[in-house]
Amino acid sequence: QVQLVESGGGLVQPGGSLRLSCAASGSIFSINRMGWYRQAPGKQRELVAAITSGGSTNYADSVKGRFTISRDNAKNMVYLQMNSLKPEDTAVYYCNTAGLQSRWNWGQGTQVTVSS
Repeated sequence: QVQLVESGGGLVQPGGSLRLSCAASGSIFSINRMGWYRQAPGKQRELVAAITSGGSTNYADSVKGRFTISRDNAKNMVYLQMNSLKPEDTAVYYCNTAGLQSRWNWGQGTQVTVSS
């Protein structure tokens, strides 16, 4: 079972930026779709961005134009560049497979807090 370790979260002011990283212990080369998810207090986990092995991306409407997902198959890494952050982006962020691919065990996530 592949282990996932997310990092890069923190406290940032509204309008600021963060870059999240996700390290997978195994190869993501054959995984068609990888995604970033988030879970805010009292809410369900939601998929905010996904990327295919070919580099095609899709985003939740709430983050479109502000977040950019990328992947490095050689390093087994997935990234999420987050710009123009808003207080409503506050959540714990996780990466995992997406789409029809079975989910791996969830990592511990990384906390993102957007506040002045």
